[in-house]
Amino acid sequence: MSFVSDLRVVLEGRNFRRLFATRLVSQFSDGIFQFAVAGYAFFNPEKQTTAAEIAAGMAVLFLPYSVLGPFAGVFIDRWSRRQILVTAPIVRGTLLLLAAGLVAAGASDGIFYAVALAVLGVNRFFLAALGASLPHVVPTDRLMVANAVTPTSGTVLTFVGAGVGFLLRELFGAGTGGTALLLLCSGLVFGLTPLVARTMERSLLGPAYDPALPQAREAVRHVLSGLADGARHIAHQRSAAAALGGMATHRLLYGTSVAAVVMLYRYYFTTDTEAALKGIALVLATSGAGYFVAALITPWATERFRIENWIPAMLAACGVLEFALCATFHPWAFMIAGFVLGVAGQSVKICADTVVQRDVEDAYLGRVFSLYDMLFNGMTVLGAVLAAVLLPPNGRSYLALGVIAAGYLLGALIYRLVVPTAARQPAVATD
Repeated sequence: MSFVSDLRVVLEGRNFRRLFATRLVSQFSDGIFQFAVAGYAFFNPEKQTTAAEIAAGMAVLFLPYSVLGPFAGVFIDRWSRRQILVTAPIVRGTLLLLAAGLVAAGASDGIFYAVALAVLGVNRFFLAALGASLPHVVPTDRLMVANAVTPTSGTVLTFVGAGVGFLLRELFGAGTGGTALLLLCSGLVFGLTPLVARTMERSLLGPAYDPALPQAREAVRHVLSGLADGARHIAHQRSAAAALGGMATHRLLYGTSVAAVVMLYRYYFTTDTEAALKGIALVLATSGAGYFVAALITPWATERFRIENWIPAMLAACGVLEFALCATFHPWAFMIAGFVLGVAGQSVKICADTVVQRDVEDAYLGRVFSLYDMLFNGMTVLGAVLAAVLLPPNGRSYLALGVIAAGYLLGALIYRLVVPTAARQPAVATD
């Protein structure tokens, strides 16, 4: 079935439509917020941006999803999920108003980032509650379809929100005053989500009462031991461990690449922050197109070349093509490279998702995906930290390009050594 057909099927349910609308509004708001943070951290004309500050900004955007993700379920399985969807936006809106006031008052970056981390932490909790609520609003036979269309739709709305943030920045201005207004707009939009969530019955989304459920404090300890158990289990699953390694390799070097591109557009290609931001937007657009193409070609490619061949091929393609294109240091080359990284990186992720679902025992699957989430976001931040070490002030560095290319090729080689042959050929589900 096509994406549109799948969406039409699940939208037949009234309660699904309400939960789906809650997600779309929240992720649209999140797009505005993420653009505001990125603009403040990377493209503020009132201050100079270093690679270290880019790493700090990426940490703000990604780390809450890694650090808080494994623990969110402890409370989502104990508190009314419908009430979480009503209350969390109020908390987040209050924090956004605080962040807007801090920016307008000229507060230090450290204070702003601390509040931004709190905003994203609440958002991570909110999104986890949405995911846990989904089985309560769709029939079991449509759950896979719902799981396929809702994250994709949410991601699209995040990009749309970022685009609206770009237009609002043009209207409000690029300084701290404009950033404060963007944060205020994000808070106002997110404030609409409780109105949608309140249309659902309080008991609709669970959780069901379970007297045998351990206390929250004990459950938190279980999360930590569970992550360790998941790591030990994945270490004995060669193909799944290698797939996670391939995904982590890409995210590490992708983080380095993103930081390098920001520095280049900010200080090498132009010194005009608005021109730099428009250039970055084009690179992100081509990368987003690559994500879409990957969803189309990966199932076809893995049927013919096998997952175990496709993952190292994509990693090697990233290494060779990124160096060949970006070593020219022309803006058009980075747009093409963005498309290449979008296709190859999302292909690796789709394959990694499939291998983990295929080879990891069901009893360990949740814990392994928690580790997956931590690796996915944590390695992106680590890549930005690596860029802070390698990059000169203007971002133009053959050394950084060489490290990125060598890292991709080394990742492909290690994957091939760990998984020398393809034992099975699974069907691939798109992400």
